[in-house]
Amino acid sequence: MKYTSWDDYKIAYQVAIDGSLSQAGISLQINHATVLRRINQLEQALEVKLFIRHQRGYKLTDAGCVLMDEMPEMLAKFSSLENKLQNVEGDISGEFRITTVSSFSPAITPTLKDFRAKYPKIRLKLISTDDIIPLDSGAAHVSLRAGPSPVGVDLVVKNLTRLTTAYYATQGYIDEFGQPKNISEFNDHQWVLPTPEKYRIPFVNYIVDKIDKNRIVFQSNHFPDITEAVLAGMGIGPLGEYQADLNPSMVKIDLDIPKKNESIWFVYHKDLKHSARIQCFYQFLKEALLYQSD
Repeated sequence: MKYTSWDDYKIAYQVAIDGSLSQAGISLQINHATVLRRINQLEQALEVKLFIRHQRGYKLTDAGCVLMDEMPEMLAKFSSLENKLQNVEGDISGEFRITTVSSFSPAITPTLKDFRAKYPKIRLKLISTDDIIPLDSGAAHVSLRAGPSPVGVDLVVKNLTRLTTAYYATQGYIDEFGQPKNISEFNDHQWVLPTPEKYRIPFVNYIVDKIDKNRIVFQSNHFPDITEAVLAGMGIGPLGEYQADLNPSMVKIDLDIPKKNESIWFVYHKDLKHSARIQCFYQFLKEALLYQSD
């Protein structure tokens, strides 16, 4: 068997996950031709086919199924090794990957700029998603998670701050339409809300249960889109209090509408407990958020 590259295995695994060269290229941020070349290179070196090529995508052969089964554990072990090696050095440098919920990323972006100004050798990558990214996959070094305290034997969890969300409208909207004085007036207003898969969130469900769905004038599955729509004056909608504080035109709707108060947790893998980057980032972020809340 010829020499094989670890990167080729990772590319093949991404194709197995995504089912197509083009989507794997997007996930890996490399072009379609490179993905195809590396797959062919790996198959030639192994002298075995990993995929059956179809017009509708790439299907796994028996060998490909073995790759799909074994790679998660291999990636986790490699990530653990990489983390332990990086922890030997106390230098605050290299790529630092952070994942957080989309509704919280605007709150920390200015702090990330300040963090990098203090540690110019570091390269930051922010992954904004409402999905939980497993830290043992190596996709992220730190996860800033909202809600109940995360649980996991391999996780180190620290309370970072609280994220409070309430309902707001712009002063311009209120000048034109007023604001509801009680629940019976909810249907006299325009609402900006998340899409149905998020109706289970209590402070969203509270409103949805009390209005005609035709009064929802804008929906998105992405909370930053909701924020922008509220800031644009499209209607009444949920907004983080930290965002409202930055926009003088925002007016909190003065009703007995439940606020969303949830903790933001700073989470990392136990292999990184001695990482200088992790500890410096935690202290820097904690102090910055505390200063913003004063």
